[in-house]
Amino acid sequence: MPDIVETAAAAGSFKTLATALGAAGLVETLKGTGPFTVFAPTDAAFAKLPAGTVEDLVKPENKAKLAGILTYHVVAGKVGAADVMKMTSAKTVQGQNVKVEVKEGKVHVDGATVTTADVACSNGVIHIIDTVILPK
Repeated sequence: MPDIVETAAAAGSFKTLATALGAAGLVETLKGTGPFTVFAPTDAAFAKLPAGTVEDLVKPENKAKLAGILTYHVVAGKVGAADVMKMTSAKTVQGQNVKVEVKEGKVHVDGATVTTADVACSNGVIHIIDTVILPK
């Protein structure tokens, strides 16, 4: 079974996330043993950011800021959808908590909607979200 990075790359809708992970130096981390739970924004989610945001974030001088944003999308451990639905918050690898709420049967993480849950990977699980979430 592919790891988180390989799974995201194979899906084809996470090119921006893959580029950002590379620029932030996080590819090897997310290929590690984990387990990790990743709230993965699609290319369409990144496209919602103001024009030029992604291009600016992937510059070498913004590596730390980009890493902070990306690790805000990662929770240590494997947290499946059934468990996520029981939570009100989750501590991210970045250090801050994301707000988790269930509305009309859909899970929302800091306002982003989980569009696909429980994408299994060898070192964790991916929940696909429709919006990039940003640390406070």
